Amino acid sequence: MKIRKKAPKPALTKPPLYLIGYRGTAPPIEELKAWYDLHYGGPLLGQEGSGSPTLVVRHGPWQAHIATKLPEANAAEWHRLLAWGHQALGTVAPTAVGPGIIVDTILLTARLARGLTLLTQGTAFDLTCHDYLNPSDWQDRPLNMFMIQDHVSIRHQETEDGAADWFYTLGLTKFGLDELELIQPRGLPERETIELLLSAVDEVQRGGHNPKVGQNLDLPDLAQTVRIVKHRTAAPTGQMRAFRQIADVSIEG
Repeated sequence: MKIRKKAPKPALTKPPLYLIGYRGTAPPIEELKAWYDLHYGGPLLGQEGSGSPTLVVRHGPWQAHIATKLPEANAAEWHRLLAWGHQALGTVAPTAVGPGIIVDTILLTARLARGLTLLTQGTAFDLTCHDYLNPSDWQDRPLNMFMIQDHVSIRHQETEDGAADWFYTLGLTKFGLDELELIQPRGLPERETIELLLSAVDEVQRGGHNPKVGQNLDLPDLAQTVRIVKHRTAAPTGQMRAFRQIADVSIEG
């Protein structure tokens, strides 16, 4: 009896992390591959998706989905959400992966978005962080460097009652984690609070899981300790997200 080999299952995709708007013609995928190989060593391999404008690309064990130009009907859905006049639209999305390679998969996705932004001289929109990125806004990092602040942003606004300052992160959800927040009295210095949040973000991302309410997090780079004091949901960008509130407990005995 002849044994029939099973076709490999396609990599599952997540919603896009980046939208790239531009004018003119989409760059050939071979041009993107050449750019990527020059900057990150490559080889970047690609396989056309069946009946889809999306291309599955791979660098080593990491995969992402990229569409250099969406059909007009698909692009129109995104254009309603974006404050720009670009006519063409590309997307970059990570594949659904386990926690062991999620950091490298997010890095691959960001590098592809950077490449498409530079090659088109367009504008990228980070859907998680709600940041617009022009070609000059991208940080050029070597292949072996990962910096969490490239993927997570800190936002600041008043609480709903106006009685306190609300600092919160956008971007940890890229790594399958809850966002962090910190609420403090109005008028306190912002810089120290932002440094505290970024340090906590780094520790949570390195740990790879959400800390429990009541758990302490040591922040060695600041010689401080924070505690997870609350878990809730909020929608600062219009989309509901889970947040874990931290408080500085370093002054406690």
